[in-house]
Amino acid sequence: MAENPAYPVGLRLTGRRVVVLGGGQVAQRRLPALIAAGADIHLVSPEATPSVEAMADAGEITWHRRGYAGGDLATAWYALIATSDTDANTRASAEAEAHRVWCVRSDDADAATAWTPATGSSEGVTVAVLTTEARGRDPRHTAAIRDAVVEGLRDGTLVAPHHRTRTPGVALVGGGPGDPDLITVRGRRLLAEADVVIADRLGPRDLLAELPPHVEVIDAAKIPYGRFMAQEAINDALIEHARRGKSVVRLKGGDPYVFGRGMEELQALAEAGIPCTVVPGISSSISVPGAAGIPVTHRGVAHEFTVVSGHVAPDDERSLVDWPALAKLTGTLVVLMGVDKIGRIAETLVANGKSPDTPVALVQEGTTAAQRRVDATLATVAETVVAQDVKPPAVIVIGEVVGVGPRGTV
Repeated sequence: MAENPAYPVGLRLTGRRVVVLGGGQVAQRRLPALIAAGADIHLVSPEATPSVEAMADAGEITWHRRGYAGGDLATAWYALIATSDTDANTRASAEAEAHRVWCVRSDDADAATAWTPATGSSEGVTVAVLTTEARGRDPRHTAAIRDAVVEGLRDGTLVAPHHRTRTPGVALVGGGPGDPDLITVRGRRLLAEADVVIADRLGPRDLLAELPPHVEVIDAAKIPYGRFMAQEAINDALIEHARRGKSVVRLKGGDPYVFGRGMEELQALAEAGIPCTVVPGISSSISVPGAAGIPVTHRGVAHEFTVVSGHVAPDDERSLVDWPALAKLTGTLVVLMGVDKIGRIAETLVANGKSPDTPVALVQEGTTAAQRRVDATLATVAETVVAQDVKPPAVIVIGEVVGVGPRGTV
């Protein structure tokens, strides 16, 4: 006769006593979810991993630094038994049974009265996958099913009907440096729900090909603006589509606020009374150097990094960058939008005290299939850009970190 399957249920543990026996790796994995659930957690263990100890130091759990003793589970609502002492586990399990406390045992699923499912979250929904039999349980298979379901909900390949009212508005979504896999989970979900997408040239273009046919995709560079500035025309387009009751995503490269005019768009939407959500993105200033094997900071080499815009030359009256001050810094300098101005930037840095031998790396089309890295120094970078035909978009890294890591890391 087949064993009865487990009955799935969600426990509301806010303010309720939960006892965890053992402070090892199992506790380290399970405690964050119990903390997030608002449980009153009591850890009973003579030792704990550094991560678990940090939870206790932060006041997230109460740590009793001793082994299990009779009575520890008497007033608990839920217990997790995860020590390396089989005898103590058996005694604690018996106490849980006597006091009708649901009990998980990491060492013996057959002896447990509860099992922990593999869980994940998407769009406010918790997905929990539970093997139906204790014997022969394969946690890797269960986790793989969980991952497949959650990923399907996030990227839109698994579609469930939505019986909810969507609030029209605009989401300013940072698309990351170029690789479509580097957009945030939230950004990808909002893209999947959009009616209209207004995209920048530097946004992750491959993501646009995944959108359903009914989604209107607008190239921001091609919005007609007549007597208006291009940015004003983009602002107007966002407002217009949102007022029509559409869910609008403004897809931008990198992060919306890192030289992305995201705040200008947010201010225009606020003035028009349009609700707006800002979704941060991975900035190319950090991710592109990293993809090319360059850490922007490294122990003993650079304790700081500075990100500046190079879209105007140092001697241009519109420049807000204090280039002489930057020349005196010992850390890493990351220049965005500076390919055509790098010669003048290098001259200014050297004129203000930077060594002409300072290493420079230019990473073109970072994180994409077309990525390439060109190395130079401040003395040679101007001629190198011309000789190697370096084109925007490229991130320029100036400093000793250029020579730290292996080249070509992707």
